[in-house]
Amino acid sequence: MPENKMSRDDLAERISVAPFHKWLGVELTGYDEDGIEVTVPWREEFVVNVQVGYTHGGILATLIDMAADYAIAAKLGRPVPTIDMRVDYHRPAMQGKLICKAQALKLGSQFSTGEAQVYDENGKLLASGRGVYLTSPPK
Repeated sequence: MPENKMSRDDLAERISVAPFHKWLGVELTGYDEDGIEVTVPWREEFVVNVQVGYTHGGILATLIDMAADYAIAAKLGRPVPTIDMRVDYHRPAMQGKLICKAQALKLGSQFSTGEAQVYDENGKLLASGRGVYLTSPPK
């Protein structure tokens, strides 16, 4: 895999500038040649089942999509749009910080593939997924 073209500071700034990411509270907590890690503090608004208190799957899918995208962006020097994505849910995400680790798997001239895993603060796998992203140069 090629080296990162975006610095850690540039990537952190790119992630934090989006209003939705600000609302989520996304923070870049890991960055190296193998991938990235983002962390999100738990919010009451994430809850979908108030009796049980688990997080809506859309929040987990969002983290997978965003983190995989930015793992590819780190390699290319720019974020890329999602074409397709698959998410597998492994266990309910209860109250607590969410940690998402992502890697660029394949970089192509037209399409690239990234994957991500979401863990709870105890290291239990909550969800995992893979996405295809449009990486052809912008016109």
